[in-house]
Amino acid sequence: MGATTVPDATPGTPDVTVIVGAYEAMPYLKRCLASVEAQTLPADRIEIVAVDDGSTDGTGEYLEEFAERTSVATRVVRQENSGGPSGPRNVGLGLARGRYVFFLDADDYLGEEALERMVAMGDRARTDVVLGKAVGVNRGAPKSMWGRTEERVDVYRSKVIYTLSAQKLFRRELIERIGLRFDRRLTTGEDALFTMEAYLRGAGVSVVADHTCYYLVGRDDGKHATRRGGYVPRFDAMEAMMALIHRLEPAGPKRDRLMVRPFTVGMLQQFGPALLRQPPDEQRHRMELAAPLMRLYWSDGVARRIKVAERLRLACVASGRLDLLADVLTFQKAGKVPELVSSEKGDKLFLAYPYFRVAEAGLKDANYQVTVPDWHGDTRVRRPRRTAVPRPSAARRALRRLRSGVRACRRRLTVG
Repeated sequence: MGATTVPDATPGTPDVTVIVGAYEAMPYLKRCLASVEAQTLPADRIEIVAVDDGSTDGTGEYLEEFAERTSVATRVVRQENSGGPSGPRNVGLGLARGRYVFFLDADDYLGEEALERMVAMGDRARTDVVLGKAVGVNRGAPKSMWGRTEERVDVYRSKVIYTLSAQKLFRRELIERIGLRFDRRLTTGEDALFTMEAYLRGAGVSVVADHTCYYLVGRDDGKHATRRGGYVPRFDAMEAMMALIHRLEPAGPKRDRLMVRPFTVGMLQQFGPALLRQPPDEQRHRMELAAPLMRLYWSDGVARRIKVAERLRLACVASGRLDLLADVLTFQKAGKVPELVSSEKGDKLFLAYPYFRVAEAGLKDANYQVTVPDWHGDTRVRRPRRTAVPRPSAARRALRRLRSGVRACRRRLTVG
């Protein structure tokens, strides 16, 4: 891809500041930095700010050696360990001069042409955040948001809210204008908070999906940052994310769609089948930590946007019923398929998981009702037509549609 020219860029201003926070990063750091040098964006349009966060494995020494020999302007900061990625990234932001910044983890590396393509997209679309397709190396990576390249996506309806890691291109003018920094009080989820705020307060989000821009590397030594920390910091991160969404987005369907993210990628992970293997004290503690969040942020508008199997678990958490949750988890872990039940009028379908219509449990029918997410977005049960004198042929067609929908739902449940 040929280099682009940005006429309105201030002379001497780099297009991109690549911020590399590094802690005990050897030998992965070598490929990381080499991938920046290999970019098709000219070296004089890139700068690197690398922060060694108190490493003892030679990371700092390698950074200084690299800075001396590379043609890419590189500034190295060596500091005492800050305890997480927020500190080094904030230091990098304070020193950045580029029109854009890109956060590159020292374990990972860039794809060829990544910076050039993302900068071109941001300039063309005039958006403040650009996502470049990421793939995993020896680890998993999000996939749902890479369906197609788009100059501008609807944050509320697209899948971009399911990739909130910091490895994206951000327009620095936005970051400085709103004073955006990583929250050092969080030991996990700090990047999700940063990215979500940029999504919601920026001038738009673009997606580059037709070219691999980023390689997420799973370390062989198990030192990847996301693997550290217990369950308590996860609740702190959830609370921060939920509060941010409520602060920035008025009540209504848009807020509800955004809130699905912290409940499904967050709360559900704390109350999955693995909970059954935890000591009773920890199970109760998780319920205690969840209680204020469920009380403040769980709503019918959010619930109906989540599949029954997941919604029911969250409903048990919201009611504070660890006993009900344990039975639901046991049922789901066993791979059992719930009976599909139709309402008396035939206009609603329910999945009869444990405690369906058991009054003593106190769980509403709405917690069991099949909604659009259960159909994976492409199949819906249609309500039979109602006329003053229904014609037999119309009634038969309506019945066939209902039965077809029921069979499709059962197939999906069995496969899932």
